Amino acid sequence: MSKVIPNKLNIGDTIGVVAPSNPIIGDNISELDLAKKIVEREGFNVKYSKNLFSNTNVYSATAKEKADDINKMFEDEEVKMIWCAKGGEGCNSVFEYLDYELIKANPKIICGYSDITSLTNIITAKTGLVTFSATNFKTIATDDTDFSFKEAMNRLVNCSLDFGIPNNDYYKTIQEGVTEGELIGGNLSLIGGVAVGRYSVNFKDKILFLEELGLETSPNRASSYLYTMKQNGIFEKIKGLWIGNYEHESEISLEKIVIDVLESEYRFPIIKSNNFGHIENKTVIPIGTRARIDTSKNVKIELIENCVK
Repeated sequence: MSKVIPNKLNIGDTIGVVAPSNPIIGDNISELDLAKKIVEREGFNVKYSKNLFSNTNVYSATAKEKADDINKMFEDEEVKMIWCAKGGEGCNSVFEYLDYELIKANPKIICGYSDITSLTNIITAKTGLVTFSATNFKTIATDDTDFSFKEAMNRLVNCSLDFGIPNNDYYKTIQEGVTEGELIGGNLSLIGGVAVGRYSVNFKDKILFLEELGLETSPNRASSYLYTMKQNGIFEKIKGLWIGNYEHESEISLEKIVIDVLESEYRFPIIKSNNFGHIENKTVIPIGTRARIDTSKNVKIELIENCVK
């Protein structure tokens, strides 16, 4: 499938906001409105989707409502970027209702993290469109700093290829090596879910990035997700592994769990960094863009092609 690179975001453009995961209720409403004001102060227009505040099912909007919002935002010529409101659960419910031909014919930036990474990976797999793991729209207002918002602007407006601060403390080598491949990945529990089946993604020759929310996922459960991937041959296909944030009360690290599961059976390079996942400082990772891991460098991964044009 040919790669589709979206146009970059320009000051004055309209950003569409959708909620394909948990419902926007309670404090989320005011948080979203505050994020809207922050983004508008930066010179952008913000457009809420029709069903953004829907809670038809009581636990969320319906799958068709969510998918309809995404389809309409891709169809809307005024909208230049789609920003997912928040994570949670249930993003995969939209898969069968998305119009992938429509999306491919109207390429534009779409981003989010956590549960949203199931959506972005499927869109990339089905259409070739480069998508983005980045802070959610609501988080612009709820983060303690503007680091993640600035990272998004730097990547999507300024076309930066940087992966954050060139600091030894940010990056750690788990297994040495040099490799290149397209980026794929996101939240561990969700990426394991798109390893097989009708809505699966192709891991061959990819650099896989993984993070997980320790508040909801015990080390044993994280291990189980990794074993599911191992048993389905994922680690036989990839060319490199990039581990992000995972904080659990046991203080057991995700890199330890990865090492326990992989048992030195695979020779691809493995790196760890503290700049993506359920963490305050989130960089922007383009899914479907080629990157290079070189464990001899301070910043051990770099983009080697543009992700917006």
